[in-house]
Amino acid sequence: QVQLVESGGGLVQAGDSLRLSCAASGLTFSSYAMGWFRQAPGKEREFVASISWTGVRTYYADFVKGRFTIFRDNAKNTVYLRMNSLQPEDTAVYYCAAEDGAAWARGDFRSWGQGTQVTVSS
Repeated sequence: QVQLVESGGGLVQAGDSLRLSCAASGLTFSSYAMGWFRQAPGKEREFVASISWTGVRTYYADFVKGRFTIFRDNAKNTVYLRMNSLQPEDTAVYYCAAEDGAAWARGDFRSWGQGTQVTVSS
């Protein structure tokens, strides 16, 4: 059973940085693509970033390009999301996701964590 546990969220001010972590268990981590999604209050969940099994391929939503970086450490079964220059509109619950099929490249993930809250004050 795949388990994904996010951490690293919190309350920050506009312009600050955060690094989210997602620890994975119950899977062969190096065989899974990983992704980050977010859901703001009253909005649909949206794609943020994803990374391939080896970390060679990454995809980002247009609204985070240049500010967020996704990376992974397969030795630690962990994927990270480094977020710089945070803005109030980045306030959301951030979710980690895992997928071992090709669907990850179009943003389809089958395993999800519980999420971590990120709140950015102005």
